[in-house]
Amino acid sequence: MSPPVPQEELPILEAVINIRNRLTVLKRDRGEYIKASDVNSLYQAVVKQVTKLNDVRDDNATYNNRLDTTLADVFSLLSLFYLTIGKTRDTPATYSQIASMRQILRHMDESAVYNESDLAPFRRRLSELRQIVQHEGKQANALTKLLERQLNECDAIVRSLEESLSVLSVELIPIHERLVTIRRQLVALAAKEGPHKADLKPLQEELRKIDSKRVDGKFLGPGGVVPASQAICSSLLEECFEIAQEIKANEDSKNVAGDLKPIHERLSGIRAELESLVLTHRWSLRETDLWNYSSALQEIDKMRVDGKFLDAEGGRPPGQYILLYLLRRCYGLIYRLLSSSEPVSEELMPIANKLSTVKKCLNEVLKYGGTFSARDLYPYQLALFQIDSLRKDGKFVGAEGSVPEGQGIVMAHLNECHELLEMLKESMDEGDEDEDEDDEEEEGEYDGSGSSVPESEEDEAEEGDGEGAAP
Repeated sequence: MSPPVPQEELPILEAVINIRNRLTVLKRDRGEYIKASDVNSLYQAVVKQVTKLNDVRDDNATYNNRLDTTLADVFSLLSLFYLTIGKTRDTPATYSQIASMRQILRHMDESAVYNESDLAPFRRRLSELRQIVQHEGKQANALTKLLERQLNECDAIVRSLEESLSVLSVELIPIHERLVTIRRQLVALAAKEGPHKADLKPLQEELRKIDSKRVDGKFLGPGGVVPASQAICSSLLEECFEIAQEIKANEDSKNVAGDLKPIHERLSGIRAELESLVLTHRWSLRETDLWNYSSALQEIDKMRVDGKFLDAEGGRPPGQYILLYLLRRCYGLIYRLLSSSEPVSEELMPIANKLSTVKKCLNEVLKYGGTFSARDLYPYQLALFQIDSLRKDGKFVGAEGSVPEGQGIVMAHLNECHELLEMLKESMDEGDEDEDEDDEEEEGEYDGSGSSVPESEEDEAEEGDGEGAAP
């Protein structure tokens, strides 16, 4: 249970709850596009409250009361709103990405199933997010402190994970990487419906091959030397065997115990919806929609005790690997959707999507060529003309005369489409010129009367006529 909120923080809590309610109402409104002015005003209101909070709190102390959890909700929602309006390079937009990354890193630390290639993307992304936060640090000092702490926490987890890998000897790195891959394949297999025998057999055979390399339970290096960090690879190998055995044992029982079925069904549903969004996010995703998925996953995550889901009697029923796989898979999908968010406002996204489709079609036509006429290019010209006509003073204008985020990207797509169209017109004109030249050559082979008799034969005929006419 969280500690009570101090008396001096109660007015701040009340104001923050009010802001959260306003954000929730704004999130549910699908009738019109989200306005940047509304989001910015709410953000300024939050910064004002955080500034007040910093004045009454000790910077060196750690707090975790209701005000902190409510603030976390507000910042998470605000972050998604900033992504929705296309301000992906603004400081508030980084909050949800950092939070999502922290969740994934914690699960990686808990499972101890990762390799160097898994950590590299997180390291790069943390560096990019830190640059964004530091770039605007002076403008939003209250939020910057919070984001800096979260970035430092993520950095600490990454360093810890890297240090645990650093003890691996060179000889064991290939074995460790292969075991990590096999374990992921096994857990993914366990989460699939239907029989697994055909897919499971090759993985088991590979595990046995790896196990056969051990002598007296240890992996050996060149010259029979026992490399360091045996425990990491051995424990991972044993865990892979355990998962394989669990898959076989649960083949006929739908993989998950009855007490865990509701959680399994809920996670499976969330995963299916998120995977669908990954495919269609350019057309159907409003980033604020991810709030509901993230909240649901956090609720499920909090059900675990010592990392395990318990049944009604406090036991640990089978199917843990499957639920953890689904949970981590969902976290990964949310992070992927957040990372792929484009710096284009929700208002401009339909135009950007249309231009993307037109550009793809024009590239295909240019790539494969063929015979086409001006009529074939007319639909593309019409589409670009319609998009061009939406601009005012060279810019795409949103509701109430605002200029939505993402003008540069949309204009770049538009200009590229025009260039592709001009290239197609030029290739079409060149084709027409070649046809004209061919026609002229063919006409030169015929005489003026349309006769196809060669000139040499005509001359011979004329000479013959002259001889026959002589007296």
